[in-house]
Amino acid sequence: MRPAPPRLTAGTLTLRPWAPRDAAALAELYRDEALRRWASAPVHDEASAARWVAEQRRGWETGERLAFAVEETPSPPGADVRPAGHVVLKRSGAVAAEVGYWTAAHARGRGVAPRAVTALADWAFTTFAHEGLARLDLLHQTDNTASCRVAEKCGFALCGLLPAAPPAFPLDGHRHTRRAPSAG
Repeated sequence: MRPAPPRLTAGTLTLRPWAPRDAAALAELYRDEALRRWASAPVHDEASAARWVAEQRRGWETGERLAFAVEETPSPPGADVRPAGHVVLKRSGAVAAEVGYWTAAHARGRGVAPRAVTALADWAFTTFAHEGLARLDLLHQTDNTASCRVAEKCGFALCGLLPAAPPAFPLDGHRHTRRAPSAG
């Protein structure tokens, strides 16, 4: 049984499924060179952003890719809200899944990624415990030191090195793992 796409909260963050209305903001966020370097999504303009959002929605339908837009509570209240990031749970089996994320340039340095990844991991372990989910992996290239810090802050221990797998993973990488609270 696939879960209905929920809205999660983590302090001042809300994690919600991506929506078609996000395409223009997503295209704008992808103008950031650092985001394009670390995120492999083919987003180049509003049309490609709309296709990407549609793929995220299909992921919820299949239950294989559960993606969330991350938003911060606007300040001042009533101000426009644009995504501050993205987190995703990639499910390929019952026992293990992979976590992915990115943070928008305007939200970096404020703890958005650790709070969002922790909220996603906690939700995943609770939601899929009955299916036997025992492990989450977070993968990143070895030169992405910021992702190493996020993984550590979220309780993902460095468990090994991964060989490069171009084109999606052009350099060697790290595998960080977080175990379900009952998995020890």
